[in-house]
Amino acid sequence: MRPTSSLPGVAAAAVTLAAALAGVSAPGAGATPPSSTAVPGSPPPSSPVPGDPAPSGAACTIRYSAYTWETYLTSSITIVNTGATTVTSWRLTFPLPAGQRITTGWNAVYSPSSGTVTARGHDDHVTIGPGGAIAIGFVADHTGDTGSPSSFALNGTPCALG
Repeated sequence: MRPTSSLPGVAAAAVTLAAALAGVSAPGAGATPPSSTAVPGSPPPSSPVPGDPAPSGAACTIRYSAYTWETYLTSSITIVNTGATTVTSWRLTFPLPAGQRITTGWNAVYSPSSGTVTARGHDDHVTIGPGGAIAIGFVADHTGDTGSPSSFALNGTPCALG
């Protein structure tokens, strides 16, 4: 004689128990199942809905300073991620004032050395978490214009100056 299994009964009991723990009626218990798959009391999905407007404001803030002497300058740039997501494999684009040419840099790779420059993260400086910052910089020679870049963009998104 072969024993019989009551798995269908156990499965139904498990569904009823799970539903009771979630605070909803189980199907077959006289209630209509909910029309959505969301768990009651759970927060709404955090993914943006297609067609929603993009968040306003820059995803970064740039702090720029330079120390000048004779025909050289040392520039210090701090990139602050003001967005809600981690920035990886970043690139910072900015126009150097006419007459400035980067001769060396740190914590980033700079290309080209004049005109509109792109700095890319180097070694362990490739990720910027939300609220985090990275410091980079360069030495440049100049022909008299020691001005600051007029704008910065992180991965194509304009940054605020601060």
